[in-house]
Amino acid sequence: MRRSLAAVAAAVLLPVGVLTAVVSPAAAAPSGPAAPDVSSAMATAMQRDLGLTADQVRARVARDEKGSRTDAALRASLGATYAGGWLTGDRLVVAVTDRAAADRVRAAGAQPAVVTRSAADLDRVKSALDRHAAQAPADSVPGWYVDVATNTVVVLARGDARAARSFVRASRVDAAAVRVVASTEVPRTLYDVRGGDAYYMGGRCSVGFPVTGGFVTAGHCGTVGTATQGYNQVAQGTFRGSSFPGNDYAWVQTNSNWTPQPWVNNYSGGNVTVAGSTEAAVGAAICRSGSTTGWHCGTVQAKNQTVNYPQGTVTGLTRTNVCAEPGDSGGSWLSGQQAQGVTSGGSGNCTSGGTTYFQPVNEILSVYGLTLRTSGGGEPPPTGCTGYEATYTGSVSSGRSVYQPNGSYYYSSVSGTHRGCLDGPTGVDFDLYLQKWNGASWVDVAGSYGAGPDESLTYNGTAGYYRFEVHAYSGSGSYSLGITNP
Repeated sequence: MRRSLAAVAAAVLLPVGVLTAVVSPAAAAPSGPAAPDVSSAMATAMQRDLGLTADQVRARVARDEKGSRTDAALRASLGATYAGGWLTGDRLVVAVTDRAAADRVRAAGAQPAVVTRSAADLDRVKSALDRHAAQAPADSVPGWYVDVATNTVVVLARGDARAARSFVRASRVDAAAVRVVASTEVPRTLYDVRGGDAYYMGGRCSVGFPVTGGFVTAGHCGTVGTATQGYNQVAQGTFRGSSFPGNDYAWVQTNSNWTPQPWVNNYSGGNVTVAGSTEAAVGAAICRSGSTTGWHCGTVQAKNQTVNYPQGTVTGLTRTNVCAEPGDSGGSWLSGQQAQGVTSGGSGNCTSGGTTYFQPVNEILSVYGLTLRTSGGGEPPPTGCTGYEATYTGSVSSGRSVYQPNGSYYYSSVSGTHRGCLDGPTGVDFDLYLQKWNGASWVDVAGSYGAGPDESLTYNGTAGYYRFEVHAYSGSGSYSLGITNP
């Protein structure tokens, strides 16, 4: 039985292989995990829309997840020198404003780019544009966004660019930090409990993601108090929160006849399960489900875009090259099995192609205090661990172990404190371990294994690769794991 560190020190788990990149003269990085499960419907859509083979789909999802985790870790550790990260080909590029920070980027396995403006600088420029949004006519300035790959803020101009340039001048921002880019986009809201299913409220929209007690969707689909009917026209629920314009998010509380499930409609006769909501990096592959056009895939092009709809300006959206059409509004966006957001609007269609924006889901969950339904089964995972940088949920069967984050590991480029907090269901005995890669195998460096479902640990360690193990000593069920690392 798994219990004490001493008892297991000699019985470590071996990864499948070792990466060729060298972390230090004595230790290589651990091999990546097996490619995550990808539903057949999602794989088919990615093959169709991204021109990939089945093997390339699995490799792309695994690479994107690993790159997104590395980008998130570097964003946290680099602080004010971080200037954005993006995936290109098989590489993660992370921009920094300090040449000394470039070495830390390389140590994490990413390619550094030294630039002039930090991510915070770019966000300040965009915020200034946001404050002057009323000066941007919707018919000629479709929107603006932070473009980390060029270290600028892009202002889109449809037709004559003079209106866009006047908007930039009126906002009193550094003109050198802004690029005016020609665009044919004409953004519009896509009017028209399983993610991607249709629902009705005088028009038609799509369910975003089921949450405990209902689902999240786009704010432009309804105001507080608006009644909804499900895909079968049966009374379904009521909008309990809605924000549009400014934001484009809402949540619907469903009645007792509807049970939210951790699924998204794949429009091929089945479901895609939702495992969590880890944010994907710029450049990651992403797929969308909507009640008008079903499954379509593409890539994340930019985050924190402002879109200038005729109804008003919306900030903080994510830009993609995925198509969408009216009725897809509010629908689900996934990267692998990780929830990303709900469809806001876009330009173009699924015949000629287009640009579509989504409202990030984690903001919606945070604003309304909602819990995403995930594939742990049964009731949602406990949420007793708070104040941690990242939270992961899942389920584990008696006598088995699972690893976080997301079946993989993370890299800490500096020495410091690692903290973990495990919250399990009543009546089980779960244990928590922290493991470090020693160049040949995973070894336990800290553990918490008292009787009961809840554990916490703290460990001061040097730079390296780490992962948390959740072990079900007895009993099975869902759990929540909070992680903070240097």
